[in-house]
Amino acid sequence: MSQSSPARLYIDTKRVVSEISPLLFSGFAEHMGRCIYQGIYDPASKHADQNGLRKDVLAALRALDFRSMRYPGGNFLSGYRWEDGIGPKDQRPRRRELAWQSIETNQFGTDEFLQFCSEINTEPMLGVNLGTGGIQDAANLVEYCNAPTGTHYSDLRAEYGQRNPYGVRYWCLGNEMDGPWQIGHLDAVEYGKKAREAAKLMRWHDDSIELVLCGSSSSQMPTYPEWDRVALEFCWEKVNYHSMHYYAGNPNDDTPSYLALSAALEDYVDTLAGVLRYVKAKTRSKHDVYLSWDEWNVWYKARESSDLRGNWAEAPHLIEEIYNLEDALVVAQWLSVFLRKADVLKIACLAQIVNVIAPILTRGDELLQQATFYPIKVFSQMARGDSLDVLVESPRYETSEYGDMPLLDVSATHDAAGAVSAIFIVNRSQNDDVPVEINWQDAMPTRVASACQLAGDDPKAANSWDNPHQLSTQAIDPPPIVDGATELRLPPLSFTALEVKF
Repeated sequence: MSQSSPARLYIDTKRVVSEISPLLFSGFAEHMGRCIYQGIYDPASKHADQNGLRKDVLAALRALDFRSMRYPGGNFLSGYRWEDGIGPKDQRPRRRELAWQSIETNQFGTDEFLQFCSEINTEPMLGVNLGTGGIQDAANLVEYCNAPTGTHYSDLRAEYGQRNPYGVRYWCLGNEMDGPWQIGHLDAVEYGKKAREAAKLMRWHDDSIELVLCGSSSSQMPTYPEWDRVALEFCWEKVNYHSMHYYAGNPNDDTPSYLALSAALEDYVDTLAGVLRYVKAKTRSKHDVYLSWDEWNVWYKARESSDLRGNWAEAPHLIEEIYNLEDALVVAQWLSVFLRKADVLKIACLAQIVNVIAPILTRGDELLQQATFYPIKVFSQMARGDSLDVLVESPRYETSEYGDMPLLDVSATHDAAGAVSAIFIVNRSQNDDVPVEINWQDAMPTRVASACQLAGDDPKAANSWDNPHQLSTQAIDPPPIVDGATELRLPPLSFTALEVKF
């Protein structure tokens, strides 16, 4: 192993980007493949609790500590009749689910999902169908979930076992309505008008709810970012967040560029942040709208058309991506982008959480934690308080996609109340270790309380059922702090996290 030239980080706890929204560490569960059935919900499993939820899956999800959970889709949402999934299970209809060409049994629905959220201590984020569904359907679902008893839908909720309102706070106004693949696809004007009217009715039922408007489903859409501008101009005063989706991959096997993907991710945020500023100025508004990155993940290996068709089966195996070391390092950098953009980005939902492009896989009664599980867990547990603007002096390397890029990707946080900071560093080099000196410029820390690292020498290495622990975070010796500085050496292809006490 060779050594690169040294890097230096300069941290000032007063150089704050923004307070970190806890909702940056959120998830997404869709009725697709084996995410719900055989994933979250599997009454036949020996791990099933009294509600049919898998206790081993619940335990793994609690470790990731998702703050909110988006549901029920995804493309599934645009053809979903929510009333199919409530009431006695033996009376729920079986449906041909068109988005993923599967059979939907409706044995898991709104009430089961909200029970699941309670079990893992997360806020629900429900989507309303603005494809085949109308604005009245959206309003009815808010009444079912949030209204006091005494009217039709709230009394149905009580009849089915939940007398008190659920109080669901976060709601998505459809899913990827800019996409021609979407059931009930609309252009930006049609969608903007429909979303505005749905929002109006939903808020009349409960004016405390917070709404997420559909934004562009990727930065590669031909209508991006004009779709975002048009939809926002119709709905600015009625929504709180604007969604963005992005799936990353390395289909060309260009690892140096893939490990520099944060450049594209930051550009995506910056473009939409500019759209938000423009619409706020144009509408002369005092209201703020923030970004919700409510679908993000690595997905490129399982992208054949056969991976997206269920052949009219129940819980078919769809896009069960296997994640390797380079994928985990990209996920770690993605989470650092969330922190660096915390002033405008307030929600981010990993898509998805079990089996379908997920950090957790099930096979029968077994469970596997993929390589991406570990950086998600580390960030979720350690990132608190304020995001900091870190000055980074790093050796650089050349990429074919993004040109000259730093070898190190860095983010940091500081929680003044807890007198603790966290530092997150990815070494993108495939061959060289990088010596790093960390300098604190204002408040002087007392010690590095803990340090952990995910590293390997093969970017394609992955956990498997035969070798489930090949990749995981390992504790490393915390480096000493002397005169407000510390030093450590980062191996190639590594993610390192430090917890620092003040």
